This record gives sequence, C-alpha cells and structure tokens, in this order.
Amino acid sequence: MSFPLLTATAVLPAVGAIATAAVPAKRRTAAKWLALLFSLATLVLAAVVAVRFDPGGGRFQLTESHAWIADFGVRYELGVDGIGVALIALTALLIPFVILAGWHDADPQETGSSRWRPTQGFFALILLVEAMVIISFEATDVFVFYIFFEAMLIPMYFLIGGFGDRAGPHGEKEAATQRSYAAVKFLLYNLVGGLIMLAAVIGLYVVAGTFSLSEIAEARASGSLDMATNTERLLFLGFFFAFAVKAPLWPLHTWLPNAMGEATAPVAVLITAVVDKVGTFAMLRFCLQLFPEASKWATPVILVLALISIVYGALLAVGQRDIKRLVAYASISHFGFIIMGIFAMTSQGQSGATLYMVNHGISTAALMLVAGFLISRRGSRLIADYGGVQKVAPVLAGTFLIGSLATLSLPGLAPFVSEFLVLVGTFTRYPVIGIIATFGIVLAALYTLVLYQRTMTGPVKPSTEGIADLRLRELAVVVPLIGVLIFLGVYPKPVTELVNPAVKHTLSDVHKKDPKPEVEAAHK
Repeated sequence: MSFPLLTATAVLPAVGAIATAAVPAKRRTAAKWLALLFSLATLVLAAVVAVRFDPGGGRFQLTESHAWIADFGVRYELGVDGIGVALIALTALLIPFVILAGWHDADPQETGSSRWRPTQGFFALILLVEAMVIISFEATDVFVFYIFFEAMLIPMYFLIGGFGDRAGPHGEKEAATQRSYAAVKFLLYNLVGGLIMLAAVIGLYVVAGTFSLSEIAEARASGSLDMATNTERLLFLGFFFAFAVKAPLWPLHTWLPNAMGEATAPVAVLITAVVDKVGTFAMLRFCLQLFPEASKWATPVILVLALISIVYGALLAVGQRDIKRLVAYASISHFGFIIMGIFAMTSQGQSGATLYMVNHGISTAALMLVAGFLISRRGSRLIADYGGVQKVAPVLAGTFLIGSLATLSLPGLAPFVSEFLVLVGTFTRYPVIGIIATFGIVLAALYTLVLYQRTMTGPVKPSTEGIADLRLRELAVVVPLIGVLIFLGVYPKPVTELVNPAVKHTLSDVHKKDPKPEVEAAHK
C-alpha cells in the first residue's frame, strides 16, 4: 500500500493528544469533544485496518519499512497479523468509552488543597497512551517495540498519580499519598522489567545482527542464525520478565491492585484492558517467535506460575473489601488463564488466549466503568458502604450484574468461549494443570456473585438512598459494551477467524502440533 495505514492509525491519536493539550485552559468542554472525535477517528482507521487485513494472506500485512538508525541496524518496521489486528481493534474500541466515562474526572474541584486538575492534560494523556499501545501492536522491529513499550509508562504514571481516584477511604490528603505511592510502584516495577529487557534486546542484536523479526526468521530458516542454548534461554528470560511484569504474572503482579485501586475507573480500564495486553501480546509475538526452544524449555515453570496466578488472584478477590481492588485481583486471575493458554502450545489454547485478551478487555471495561459510576455517586470504594442499590437504581444494578456475569464467564457472554478454549487447549497437553485451573472458575462465581449480593441486594442502606440511576452519557458507555459481550458470546467467529492463522504461524515457530486425541472418532 502506498498510504501508510498502520502509521496513520498510531499517529492520529498522538496528533489528537497534542491538539487536546493545546486547547486554551478555559475551553475544557471543547478539549473533551476534541479528544472524543480523535478517538472515534482512530476507531474508523482501526476498522479500515481490520477490513484490509486478509486472514488467509501472509503472516504480516500492511507492512511499512524505512531506514531509521542505520548505524545500529534499527529500521522503522510495522506490520500486523491477525492477533495484532484484533488487539488494535480492542484498543480503538475502548478508548472512546474511556473518554466518555471519564468526562468529569479531571474537572476542577473545590477541595481542601484547591488544586487545579488540568482537564486538557487528562484527555491528552489518554490519547497518547492509545497511540503508544497501537504502535506496540504494529512494530515488527524489536527496538521500535521496546521504545514504545517503555514510553507508555510516562503518561500512565501521570494518569495514576496526577489524576487518581479522589474517593479514598481516608480523606483527600491520604488519597493523594496513596496515589503517589501507586504511581511510583507502577513505574518502578515496569522500569526494572524494561531495563532487563533492554539488556536482552542488546544481546539479541549482538547475536543476530539485526532487530527485524522478518530478518531473524529468515536467518533461522536458512540456518545462518544458530543461537547457543544458554544464550537463547538468557535472552528469553530477559524478554519474558518484562512481559510478565506488564501482564502481570504472579509474583510480579503486586503493582496492579495499587494502580487500579488508586486510579479513576476509566484509567483502571486503560491499565488492565489496554496497556497490560501489550505484555501478553508480546509473549506471543516475541518470546515464542524469537526464542522457540527456550519457550518450550520454560513452559512447565510458566504454566505453574500461571496456575498460581489463577487461584491466588481469585482467592484474594474473594476477600477484598474494596470494589476496584477486587476487580484488579480478578484480572490477575484472568491473565493467568491467558498466559496458560499461550504456553499450552496448542491451537485451541492460543486462540482462546487471544480471544480472552479481547473479551477480558471488554468485560472488565463494562464492570469497572459501571463500578466507577457507582463509586462517583457514593464517594466510596468500600463494598460495606453499599446495599440495596437495585431498588433505587435498577438500571445501574442490571448493567453491573451483566458485567459481573461476564467476569465469571457465564455461557452466552463473550469470556465463556475464550475461557473454554483455554481450558480445552491446556487439558489436551497438560491435563493436571487444566483440571486445577477450573477451580478458578468456581472462585470467580464466588467473588462476583458475593460482590453483587452485598452491594445491590438486601435492604437499602441510608447511605445509598439517594443514588441516582445511570444517565444518558453513562448508558452510552455501558450499553454498547454489553452489546459486544453478548454478540461475541453467541458469535465469536469474526475474531477466531482473524486470529487462527496467526496462531498456526506461532505454533510452527515453536515446532509444536496439537496432540492427537487418545480416542479416535468412530467412522460410520
């Protein structure tokens, strides 16, 4: 293609970020609408990418390649496979809802400190994160990917620390302290992972002489690139560590509950539904493709860590008293399923993991944003401060219920299909792991239904009597997300057809085939 469609899809929200930040301080409403328009325009471009992509064509399509830092072998190379297209579409779909949901989150507030919260900066940072995430899904040069993988930490740091939740249980001053702590913890964890990855990126260049995925693949195929076993394993560990922090995988997960708890609900969605997907996506694109033998070597340990994430995250979600921290621990459990599906090394497992990335993003967005609307009304994140909400705000309670049911993977809603595929794909190769992982489903039913029961049912508490039902803007956020959850729950074919060819390529990289059934089907 002569038109750089992938570049345009990533550059457009970056331009929107600059334009939004440049809006005069008193024109806050104009800045909001400008940010929303740029996010919708990015969604249109993402739809064009999805339409132009041919699932039956080559592995990487819509490619762009230009010399950048020639002395160091760095090229500006972009390309997408079906997995990248699906996640670009997810990102572009969620950002307009994040902006709408956070419409008033950065408005000036009369607080004890009388701090000015720049509205323009809030929405500009959201668009900037979108741009960096999209180009991360497009990059086929390892160095280009690394730059944006790390750069997205900067706007996220300010979104968490500078525009965090003001509904803390201990007052504005304590809330500000907790926001700063969460932002610094988020930054430090991810920076450490990124620095270790940087060493591995440099090591890869020393060994391969290039950062290009396509050139490394050609060198492997021709036999001109033969990494020593120990070298490949060390490089794999450097990459995987950074991705496991971002994902997050136990025991590198502890930054997530703090970050999601102290961020506003839309920013929490940005963290777990968008930014964290870069980690699991990179495991598929870089770990398995660049280091196939090391990936197989590390699989048993990674599967155990994923299993611990599933059960540990779910158990801690059961015991949470904070709504947003409950969703955060539930997400840790769900990311365990995604990573388990990736390293099961089966077509069902990896297709399910990719589908899970998409479905988890939508279901978590639906639940967290409705929870955010509830928290903004009461001014508290504590579950104990609610009760009987369904009697005073039935639409809010109904949408909260659907989001909760999606989180526990109820059949008929999108996450069920992906979780089922992950479990089937894992069981066919690692039956013990697959069986134990099903315990996470039981715990998911426990923490989601108990959350709904404690907040929405029972007698109306005095503190919830004045809670208003969802308004038009809030319905415009929630209803489309619920519609997508139902549509993909009954008809996931558009996404599975998109990602299945890419999954086959990934399995061929690691020289894995699906296990044959132990009992052959009877032929009549």
